[in-house]
Amino acid sequence: MKIFLDTANYQEIAERYQTGLVSGITTNPTLVRKAGCNYYEFIKTLANDFAFESISAEVDGDKAEDMLNNARQYTEIGSNITIKLPLTKEGLIACKVLTRQGVTTNVTLCFSGAQAVMAALAGATYVSPFVGRCNDNSFSGVELIRAISSLYGVQKVNTKVLAASLRDVHHVSRSLLYGADVVTLPCSVFDKMYDHVLTREGLEIFNKDFKEIQ
Repeated sequence: MKIFLDTANYQEIAERYQTGLVSGITTNPTLVRKAGCNYYEFIKTLANDFAFESISAEVDGDKAEDMLNNARQYTEIGSNITIKLPLTKEGLIACKVLTRQGVTTNVTLCFSGAQAVMAALAGATYVSPFVGRCNDNSFSGVELIRAISSLYGVQKVNTKVLAASLRDVHHVSRSLLYGADVVTLPCSVFDKMYDHVLTREGLEIFNKDFKEIQ
């Protein structure tokens, strides 16, 4: 059971890294564009500044050859770089090649059990089903997590289920309950996981009583 942060904001990462509860980072072109940073330099900085076990760098290209060429610059940064590939035929071909080279991979944009089978056969280290986007299209994202996790368990597959596109705390816990190995989430959701109104209220009472007994 591990938590990754889904962000390209360095300050957000640094603040939550201090908790010791975050094991990795996932990024994508959209997050990087919003953050206004250079993708390569951002990935390199993360690898240098933090001891994450996995930092996903998404590659560009329509063909497997283009993806592999794009991946090379990232794999040279360090062994904790995970190459993020689309769940397409060309992405799976690239995944197979990178797996043979011993490179950690994250096959993303998974929306069905059949796609998860293909990712596992390609040797993906992680497969990323998009929970929130499934829900947007009227089918349950957490049920997809359960289906993939069950399938992998029956087939004794090594590929890890990385639940992505998580927009609330409820989906985080449900994804883990249904077999996800990793959840990746925005910092706002990470913060809400430990914050609860009843905890705050209870702490106020305890603090008040502490003052009285002192």
